[in-house]
Amino acid sequence: MPFRWQFEEVLGKGQQEVSLRSLLHEQWLLPNRLIHYLRIRQNIEVNGQYYSMNRLVCKGDSIKFGFIGDEIRTPDANDYIPTAKPHLEILYENRDLLVVNKPQGQKTHPNYHGEKGTLMNDVAGYLAGSSGGAYMVHRIDLQTSGAVIVAKNPIVVPILNRLISDGKIHRSYLAVVEGKVTGKGQMNWPIGKDPLNSHLHQVNGLNAQPALTYYQSLASNGRYSLLSLQLATGRTHQLRVHLAYSGHPIVGDPLYNPASQEKMLLHGVAQKLVLPFVMKSLNITAPLPSYFKDYLVKYNLAKKQS
Repeated sequence: MPFRWQFEEVLGKGQQEVSLRSLLHEQWLLPNRLIHYLRIRQNIEVNGQYYSMNRLVCKGDSIKFGFIGDEIRTPDANDYIPTAKPHLEILYENRDLLVVNKPQGQKTHPNYHGEKGTLMNDVAGYLAGSSGGAYMVHRIDLQTSGAVIVAKNPIVVPILNRLISDGKIHRSYLAVVEGKVTGKGQMNWPIGKDPLNSHLHQVNGLNAQPALTYYQSLASNGRYSLLSLQLATGRTHQLRVHLAYSGHPIVGDPLYNPASQEKMLLHGVAQKLVLPFVMKSLNITAPLPSYFKDYLVKYNLAKKQS
């Protein structure tokens, strides 16, 4: 039976001698389930011949492997209706994934069958006719703009999820907040659900989980401040909840700062990406939306923005 997804990687000059199993599981972070199928079906070759999982591999070796499809619990990409003429701002793309700059006001993914217009619909349209599909790795809020990773095959989804959970893949954000903030520090307050509103979250809410955010002030005019933010954890609405609780809600946040009438000024400005298999780190920058730039100029916050 032909492979539905096939991969070939040549181990680089810095590769140490390890067992094939160690390469697949410890270095490439492939789940044990996938390694099991590669072994029992002998769907992996080293330099053109089948290797047992205990054999050693080293620099210069060619690793070729593939999957039929039944090894994956959800082999098919979600049934996203492809956008006919998608307008995607692609920041990076390779065989396995792409990083796109999601605009403010667009959903990451559909919430019901047949919904159109989301980022995943656009990616499905962009990939239509190619061998790749649109597989969601993570999401950002409707009102947040910035870098989003989308996988092009289901094999790399668990790898990317592991890299995100281990903190090796992460995003840096820029936010304009109410009030004067100086210096740098951290916000370390647990976040749970708001008991009175299922759409909201709050510090010390229901089933609260640890949440840690790092911040650094880049500029302030006394009334507003521009912050650089980084998530150490990934709770729902974490940045928005932490900043609101601190007394410095994000400008334009419709949920946690409803009195502010601007567009929400929160943008995933940079993505530290780790490429599956080669495990090379890349820094991807997502340009600021024009309205965000205009606001920084208007309130004299642009000069220190980096």
